[in-house]
Amino acid sequence: MRPILLIDFGSTYTKVTAVDADAAELLGTASAFTTIHTDINDGLEHAVAQLEQKIGKLDYTARYACSSAAGGLRMVTSGLVPELTAEAARQASLGAGAKIAKVYSFELTEDDIEDIDAIKPDIFLLVGGTDGGNSECILHNAQMLAGCKSDFPVVIAGNRTAARQCARYLEGRETLICENVMPKFGVLNIEPAQKQIRQIFLRRIIQAKGLSKATALVSGILMPTPSAMMHAMQLLAEGCKDEKGIGDLVGVDVGGATTDIYSIADGMPHDTNTVYKGLPEPYVKRTVEGDIGMRYSIHGIVEAAGISRVAQLSGLSEARALELVNYLSEHTDVVPQDAEQEALDFALASLAIETAVIRHAGTMEEAYTMMGLAYVQTGKDLRDVRQIVVTGGSLIHTKRTGDIAAHALYNPARPVSLRPKEAKIWVDRSYILAAMGLLAEYEPQTALRIMKKELKEDGYSK
Repeated sequence: MRPILLIDFGSTYTKVTAVDADAAELLGTASAFTTIHTDINDGLEHAVAQLEQKIGKLDYTARYACSSAAGGLRMVTSGLVPELTAEAARQASLGAGAKIAKVYSFELTEDDIEDIDAIKPDIFLLVGGTDGGNSECILHNAQMLAGCKSDFPVVIAGNRTAARQCARYLEGRETLICENVMPKFGVLNIEPAQKQIRQIFLRRIIQAKGLSKATALVSGILMPTPSAMMHAMQLLAEGCKDEKGIGDLVGVDVGGATTDIYSIADGMPHDTNTVYKGLPEPYVKRTVEGDIGMRYSIHGIVEAAGISRVAQLSGLSEARALELVNYLSEHTDVVPQDAEQEALDFALASLAIETAVIRHAGTMEEAYTMMGLAYVQTGKDLRDVRQIVVTGGSLIHTKRTGDIAAHALYNPARPVSLRPKEAKIWVDRSYILAAMGLLAEYEPQTALRIMKKELKEDGYSK
């Protein structure tokens, strides 16, 4: 046996997962409240103690960790045109595991600077202009950022001809220059910026969040938890050198504050009469719906779907549904205690997934040209994706997981939305995906084999 301990320092819970790397088997999982306001090690020790009650004491050969504690990695980005460089900055930030607090386009104003100071981001991603193109906007924004009172590092990933001047304007503040996120018009290059963002997380943010207290107990805190999740999804889809993956997939993680959606698929048009509009979508894509969550952002679900939909799916009256929604928004630690609350959570989780996947997926609209009828695609076409992987308490701790997950699928009532037409549902019952993303950094084949064993199939939805 070669036991490895995988740790996820979450904002609410610290979760631990033990695996036997030699046998590619899950040994056990446990969790305890995250104690970031006292000593982060206390929550970790409590979680490990619970794990030991299940599987006994083990001499771990390695301990790896990820973290989204204290709200995760908060980023603000700015670019030139909303549909181009600003969108490229957004994709780079999300792909690095960040939670985007604000995206600015065009030139920053004094009011914007006041807002940024109020947000107090962990990192600012400054982009704008293709290489050799517009430099006025990014230079103006660098000068404006120099006046910010709050302290945060700035990653400069815009027009390369202006990068050094931007750094000079920001002298006295930590700046890091990397390759342009959009070096040519319509061409994305987001990996260098993502790598830089993760390095800052490891070097600076961990200390700011108090996680450096735990470094004596772990082999290394590798990445933000969303990055670990994305890594797990990509490995599960693509496989590795000696192990096949399950193919293109959509991943759904419904939490109390946000709903994260992942897609591992090409998503580009395949028909000759379809024209693609906008920036090409990354093959590995993550979106975060910060207004959609089961407790902290419960009102966001109601605002997006309407209380009538909540009532319809739950079987409750609108008045009773709203009463329960208001109660849960104030009592965020409540889990369903009776049939009414279970019915409401079913409706909320279903609508959280429906709303978030609609926002994540692309759209298709008809257009009439001189050559006849054509189609205009914006974003990713996920209609041919046949695998949906779901996680999150509202999906794991219910017998209706398949019914909830089916709301990620194509619906004729929204014909323009390019969601999967039919898919097999895989459930992360043991809550191991983030842990497997961590393990994949060192032993991808082991991580993949454990996921294949532990993810439980929950039917085929049409």
